[in-house]
Amino acid sequence: MNNNILIIGIAGGSGSGKSTLAKQLVNHFGDQITVLKHDDYYKAHDDMTYEERTHLNYDHPNAFDTELMLEHLRQLKAGKPINCPIYDYTIHNRSRNFQVIYPTNVIIVEGILIFENKELCKEMDIKIFVDTDADIRIIRRIQRDVIERARSLESVIQQYMNTVKPMHEEFVEPSKKNADIIVLEGGLNLVAMEMIQNRIRQHLAVQEEK
Repeated sequence: MNNNILIIGIAGGSGSGKSTLAKQLVNHFGDQITVLKHDDYYKAHDDMTYEERTHLNYDHPNAFDTELMLEHLRQLKAGKPINCPIYDYTIHNRSRNFQVIYPTNVIIVEGILIFENKELCKEMDIKIFVDTDADIRIIRRIQRDVIERARSLESVIQQYMNTVKPMHEEFVEPSKKNADIIVLEGGLNLVAMEMIQNRIRQHLAVQEEK
């Protein structure tokens, strides 16, 4: 492990509140935190039509280019910037653009399946699983996908029943055993948020003393 960089993994089911937790930490600590989203590492499918891409299973570990994410995380830990891919949810495909991400003292790795990958887990200093009731998660997913990702209500429900729910039960839920901390309700859990913030402050204070 690189003791100069604190790697925090935040996992949990779709709509659990993990992104909210990550955003609140970024809002609190600003540019001292870098966020790597597993969603941005969905594999590109330029050879498929839009219709074909809508039928892919995006909740299976094979949907992600986790090897590239792992390579990028190691580059950041080595102090090197990366060209992070950008995923476009409106077209179900990777964008042709990329985002340059620079290393910081704290890196958050966020995604539904990041604890499913053993090599990725080995790179993390703290692993947080956000646990939220299924009925709340589906409501949040509907609100997000319809409003932010231009999806129809019917398609969101169909995707949830066909892939999201079964993949959650097969891969996401079992990966919870790899977590160091289980947080209920994500960013809404103020006690857990304060504990995480204190751990980050301790790390940043040590780095300032060096």
